[in-house]
Amino acid sequence: MIFKKIKTLVVVFTLICLVLSLSACSKNKSANTSQPSTSSETTNQETKGSPLVIGVLPDVDSIPLIIAEAKGYFREEGVEVKLEHFKSAMERDSALQSGKIDGAVSDILAAAFANDGGFKVKITSLTNGTYKLLAGKEKNIDAVEKMKGKDIAISKNTIIEYATDKILEKYGVNPDEVSKVVVPQIPARLEMLQNGKVNAATLPDPLASVAVKNGAKVIESTDRVGINPGVLLFSQQAIEQKENEIKAFYRAYNKAVEFLNQNEKSSYIDIVIEKAGFPQDVKEIINLPKYTKAGLPSKEDFNEVMDWLVKKGLVKKAFSYEELVDGRLIE
Repeated sequence: MIFKKIKTLVVVFTLICLVLSLSACSKNKSANTSQPSTSSETTNQETKGSPLVIGVLPDVDSIPLIIAEAKGYFREEGVEVKLEHFKSAMERDSALQSGKIDGAVSDILAAAFANDGGFKVKITSLTNGTYKLLAGKEKNIDAVEKMKGKDIAISKNTIIEYATDKILEKYGVNPDEVSKVVVPQIPARLEMLQNGKVNAATLPDPLASVAVKNGAKVIESTDRVGINPGVLLFSQQAIEQKENEIKAFYRAYNKAVEFLNQNEKSSYIDIVIEKAGFPQDVKEIINLPKYTKAGLPSKEDFNEVMDWLVKKGLVKKAFSYEELVDGRLIE
């Protein structure tokens, strides 16, 4: 009798332990299911599908990117690219350093300024834009030498001022012999030139072409004096986190260059005007450069920019080509 009772108690105790064990396992499974994924899984989820954001200005350097977007070349290469449009280099650079954009159509100067200030960016390819020094239609200026004592609208410490100085020096004019009027936004600079508020201005195409259509005179341009400091650049963080996306971006960029070089302007200019926000005036008059597939800027152009920056005391040191240029991303 006692043995039967003990046996019964053992069975009951075993059943209770089994129930408690199953309950605990169920809770643990539920808890594990509801827990967030590991840090690596979370990072993958956050970065998957994250667009590559590129800052562009209203200039012809940005047209290959606009075409790549409009023709679906980015999508074909498996990368989502978002183009952010800016009216001034200052606005673009601020967005880059605040992390709002990953890269930008920019210039060697901007790359040096960013790194000099402790924000790491790398030049990844050159661009093909030109910059023109223009005189107002009612101004008696037809040569660079006649710029002495005249005012020129520029954006300060940018590729625009650099191009202006190099053009002036090419013709023996000291940049200190002109009066520089600082007008950061490109459309505002065009307006001041056209309204006769300044004698001259330095502008990128296509707005330089608009100025010419409205009577301004091209005094000189960067392509004619043989300088090309325009580049594409990306933040170091973007390069580290989105290397494959940037490589895909460049494959699409090269497709766009092929399209531009193989098709008549009339077949795509409406798309460019719409996407870039160019004035309708440019449709018949815009002058486009001969676009080249992604390549690196020349060491000569790079070193000339560094010399200019150091001479003006704008950077603490002259960076070497290897410090700022990364050629691994163009295939």
